[in-house]
Amino acid sequence: MKDIKNSTAIAIGGFDGMHIGHQQLFKALGKDGTIVVIETGYANLTPKKEREYFSHHPILYLELDEIRHLNGEEFIAFLKERFPKLQKIVVGYDFHFGKDRRYSFEDLKKLFDDEVVVVDEVTLHGDSVHSHKIRAKLQIGDIAGANAFLGHNYTIKGTLVSGQGIGKKELVATINLEAKEYLMPREGVYVTLTRIDDEEHSHPSVSFVGHRVSTDGNFAIESHILDGEVICSERATISFVSFIRENKKFDSLEELKKAIHQDIATASKELKFLQL
Repeated sequence: MKDIKNSTAIAIGGFDGMHIGHQQLFKALGKDGTIVVIETGYANLTPKKEREYFSHHPILYLELDEIRHLNGEEFIAFLKERFPKLQKIVVGYDFHFGKDRRYSFEDLKKLFDDEVVVVDEVTLHGDSVHSHKIRAKLQIGDIAGANAFLGHNYTIKGTLVSGQGIGKKELVATINLEAKEYLMPREGVYVTLTRIDDEEHSHPSVSFVGHRVSTDGNFAIESHILDGEVICSERATISFVSFIRENKKFDSLEELKKAIHQDIATASKELKFLQL
């Protein structure tokens, strides 16, 4: 990674999701830019360092509690100490900083003696793009809408956990994950792409997120690989393509199995179409 002390430009924000609005800020950085992430504790679209998969720029993470007490002049001095060659600061139109968020980009322009670039509101189909709207879309199962705002498929990463033990015997084999740091989409079944452990490619898959209301009632994240059984040893990544159906209670394992095979057929058809 580049030495960020040589950075001449920084983009500042929370950047949860690294969505298409955020990408407009990154485009304004230039080749010697660094992304400065203010960690608020609320990031659950791209928690912690997951943001690094969505930009080639180096990222500096700052805890909000580390800077929230600073007044405007102190904030600029703090940035200049971290970035001694700083010539440009890029922020969004709704950026606020300092104690009680009292300072806006207008104050930033007065306090910083070099260039301040303010990126206007980014919209898609007339709707402004924000992380909170992406969260809302995920929670109603609008995967297509969330992915459009993100500019990439919504993706979660989880560690392997034991399932209830009936999948492979009675239903279909699944990889069972735990991914507590991420926002879970609406409970239901999804067309997905799943990457296993350190594999570079993803497998076509169908995934379930929710409480297993037809069996043990426990919450689960399960992914069934469509192109053959694979062995997962530690972790997997699930990329959500589209919503198939909501979570539903079935009266028998036979009915559940029938529904799962219909889900598999739906996912297979959609993923095959996407690959054409």
